[in-house]
Amino acid sequence: MVASVHPSVVVLGGGIAGMSAAQELMERGFHVTVMESRRIPGGKARSMPVPGTGTEGRRDLPGEHGFRFFPKFYKHVTDTMKRIPYQGGRRSVYDNLIEGTNLGLAFFDRPMQPFLTEFPQSISGWRTLLKSLFRNNLNLSEHDIDHYVSALWKVLTSCDERRLLDYQRVSWWDFLQAEKQSPEFRHIFTGLTRILVAARAREVNACTVGTVGATIMLDMVLPGGSADRLLNGPTNDVWINPWLNYLRQGGVDYRFGAKVEHIHCEDSRIQGVTVTENGQSRRVTADYYLAALPVEVMAELLNDGLLAGDPLLGGLIELAKNVEWMNGVQFYLKEDVPIIHGHVIYMDSPWALTSVSQAQFWPEFRLSDYGNGQVRGIISIDVSDWKVPGILYGKPAMECTREEIKAEVWEQIKRSLNQDKIVLSDDMLVEWNLDEDIQFEEGRATNAEPLLVNHVNTWNLRPNAYTAIPNLFLASDYVRTNTDLATMESANEAARRAVNCILERAGSDASPCKIWDMYDYPILSAWRSNDRARFHKGLPWNGKIIG
Repeated sequence: MVASVHPSVVVLGGGIAGMSAAQELMERGFHVTVMESRRIPGGKARSMPVPGTGTEGRRDLPGEHGFRFFPKFYKHVTDTMKRIPYQGGRRSVYDNLIEGTNLGLAFFDRPMQPFLTEFPQSISGWRTLLKSLFRNNLNLSEHDIDHYVSALWKVLTSCDERRLLDYQRVSWWDFLQAEKQSPEFRHIFTGLTRILVAARAREVNACTVGTVGATIMLDMVLPGGSADRLLNGPTNDVWINPWLNYLRQGGVDYRFGAKVEHIHCEDSRIQGVTVTENGQSRRVTADYYLAALPVEVMAELLNDGLLAGDPLLGGLIELAKNVEWMNGVQFYLKEDVPIIHGHVIYMDSPWALTSVSQAQFWPEFRLSDYGNGQVRGIISIDVSDWKVPGILYGKPAMECTREEIKAEVWEQIKRSLNQDKIVLSDDMLVEWNLDEDIQFEEGRATNAEPLLVNHVNTWNLRPNAYTAIPNLFLASDYVRTNTDLATMESANEAARRAVNCILERAGSDASPCKIWDMYDYPILSAWRSNDRARFHKGLPWNGKIIG
């Protein structure tokens, strides 16, 4: 499969990007070694046992790092999942995805509103369909709805060049002219941004959030649309561990507890990587090096040799400042509380909470086999805003103790769900868990794995998958991709781009990894084509097919 001898590649980081790259390289005959600093594979996508919770031979309770959401527009990571065998190869891990049929919006002052309860089966006016999403007792006026849908429509019908070169330079807040809109408009529509991508509308660029938001909304209203997809069990059980087994069976040397300490770059070429493994430091060498580390980790590894080899890598230092927190809390209940068949968005929560009730999606996992045997339900929650004061202690999550975080999150979801009836009560709670990445130093929380956010004017700071150093390649969610959002999808796409660069550099005759165009709807091509012609003439968007 490879033109000459099989080259060797060291992959730095064993999260989604690293595992994706390892799979693509393995399937093309490369010798691959993965260096992962943790003892659990999967990076931000991993699930992990809650230590010490299993009794009398039962498994520890399953915990999650954070959001686990597979929108319909994902193409790269789901394609990879289709090639990972599950249960002896009778099916793939892709078959472990289940449709969430509903999405709920929860408030402090009214019963939860279903965001969409029935998907249309035909197309009859796109703008009308988009508007239908928001006519659900959300206290929005027709003007509010029309203004927001018009903004989504502008993004959807703008050409790629305009979105990248113009909308990337303006915040979503300014793009929406949110300052001129009603309080209800700002609460709902800028609140969705804060919750779904852990970003503030005043800071995140309109290209990213507008494109992704419009795509999610459109996917929901198109025939065959869906709110979201979720895994049918704990993430590592039904995806990551089978993936690791597949890689190892294919010859990948995946090494745990291997922390990258230094990347040696001399004469504009990587000469090796110093790794600390089991307390011992050693230098690892290969033909090619693929860095699949988070932006804040990669920025710390930059040194004079790397910057001399490729000065553009210096942009990572500034880019690494553009991160926010999006981490998980799980509540384990003595009875199952399904809430809704999908995710719940807590619109009035100051900490921008989202949740999913897991048991309904895990039919093959008996929760009584975990913990102390009393658990029957799990509510898995993401906290997306750690900087705004809560409702119990008046402090942001960053300044709360572990127990205060638990109490705040529990109170915020109870206050949202217990409107016309009691959905959650304190006596239901058996155990709880806070993502292990949240640690506490001198009374203040720290986060070992923050999330990159595409703030205004950060595209120019983001590198491509290739570098000016001929044997160094980058694969992480900060790399420039069509996906353009820090997600599992962008990490997988970045890995494919890096592998394609290695294939070319190695002179391989193996087929390249497929890269999809994202956010592409053929039915919109006439609008986008006209806008492209206008853009190159220096004319503004006009939303027309001709002229």
